[in-house]
Amino acid sequence: MIRFGFLAIATLFFSASASAEGLTAKQARAFVAGKLFSYECFDGTTGVGRINNDGSAAGTIRITGKDPTRYVRLPVNTLYESGEQICATLKGLPFTPCFNLTKTSEFSFRGAVSGMGFMYCDFSRGGRPTVTKRTRAPKTE
Repeated sequence: MIRFGFLAIATLFFSASASAEGLTAKQARAFVAGKLFSYECFDGTTGVGRINNDGSAAGTIRITGKDPTRYVRLPVNTLYESGEQICATLKGLPFTPCFNLTKTSEFSFRGAVSGMGFMYCDFSRGGRPTVTKRTRAPKTE
């Protein structure tokens, strides 16, 4: 489940589709890095997050819109430029996913894992970060 969450966050932030203005990896980094985006995906997954210029990321994800909202962090250099694409190094995956980013407006983009345009997410700049509260189990005596 955690591996899926990491893949989902990486997929959500650096992805592509066939419409609008395609961006190079450097343009994508400049457009996205350090900015807060909310997102909604084809399967109902939603969240809010930020990609940092060092390739790390942090944010929330609610898989399929039904699961509890979770906070996820990706370490430095998880996301990196490889030629004209953005790729991710994620433990537990048998492949290295790469992504393209397509700008749909000055404040939004749509994305999908390269070669899988049917798996897309729409991102809009802004959003409200959600903090998930950790609770302790009640003490039993």
